[in-house]
Amino acid sequence: MVLTSRFGFRETLWVLLGIVFFFVGSSAQAAEDKEKKDLPDRAISLFSEYTGVVVSQGESVSLDLTVADNGRHDENVHLTMSPVPKGWKALLKTYSFGITGIHVNSEKSKSVTLRLEPDDTVQPGKYEFTVKAETEDRKLSSEATVTVNVEAKVQVQKSKDININTSYPVLTGPPDAKFEFSLEVENKLDKDTLFNLVGHGPENWDVNFKPAYEDKFISSLRLKANQSQTVAVEVKPFPLAPPGEYPISVRVSSPEAKGEVELKVVLTGTQKLEAGTSNGLLSLNALAGQEANLSIYVKNSGSAPLNNIRFLSFKPENWTVTFKPEGIDSLGQGDMKQVEVTVKPSAEALVGDYSVVLNVEAEKAAKNLELRVTVKASTAWGWIGIGIIVLVMLGLVGLFVRLGRR
Repeated sequence: MVLTSRFGFRETLWVLLGIVFFFVGSSAQAAEDKEKKDLPDRAISLFSEYTGVVVSQGESVSLDLTVADNGRHDENVHLTMSPVPKGWKALLKTYSFGITGIHVNSEKSKSVTLRLEPDDTVQPGKYEFTVKAETEDRKLSSEATVTVNVEAKVQVQKSKDININTSYPVLTGPPDAKFEFSLEVENKLDKDTLFNLVGHGPENWDVNFKPAYEDKFISSLRLKANQSQTVAVEVKPFPLAPPGEYPISVRVSSPEAKGEVELKVVLTGTQKLEAGTSNGLLSLNALAGQEANLSIYVKNSGSAPLNNIRFLSFKPENWTVTFKPEGIDSLGQGDMKQVEVTVKPSAEALVGDYSVVLNVEAEKAAKNLELRVTVKASTAWGWIGIGIIVLVMLGLVGLFVRLGRR
């Protein structure tokens, strides 16, 4: 009879322990589910890495557009174009065929090519092309606009003894890029001639000459009678040069002949955005249902102004995240501003670590900060928990004593 009573007590103890482990496991699973990345239900965007390009009159343009699905569901996206400027032919294509729509999976992106072809009537000037992306149910849409600056062809000085030709007299890019022009020099003299190569650019700019497909620099070029050869002109801008147009003058000369050509570099300026905390830590402690504060900085580390800076957050369900200020109209080169972030977990949030993503986004630059928020139990609940544990232990001891006496 005593053995039977002891066996029953052990069974009871194992059942109680099983119940405790079940609830602990359920709580851990719930906390793990809360930590998963919380994406918006649906979100799409359409953008081009280059929103403005410069070409010579008569040149075609090919640009890649990116269609991104930032939501939790796959989307069929229709692509349309606003009325195209007169004299231009515009086509959205991939590989060798045109397209009007594209399927994008959740958290993925795909690229399409925007092909722009001018006819002979297109004159120098600015032309805008707008592409619209729209979901199948027309509830979401996004637009991307590309500006094409058409410039008149550079008139190359020619003489009866030398010709200098270039297909791309205007190149565009940021100040930290290297620009390489290609010149074809033709010796029209009836004898072999040594030509000197001289390039002039803005102050603190480097202008050098190289043979085609070679890395060594040269300062002269020997051509046989009626022979032509391609020469590369490498231009390296001054790193702190502001956005704008910069002329590059190139002269090819010998005692018998001289030719000149004017090239142009268009610096677009770089848009770079930095964001973070003063101590580099991206963690925060909070209590369920109570606000916790964090300061972050936003800095313009590029060479162009940052405009219309917005703040977004991706957070667990029923959490709130607010920013003060809610946005920044403009941030000049090198400027920095402090932003106060307030995070309020849900009142039902379980104890554990959660991920909150802060998104700082300007017109052409963005930065994501992944913040780890640790939700802790309040002191009152700690004492309540201790009391419950003590009561459970007293109950188990009492049960053990009672069954042990039988």
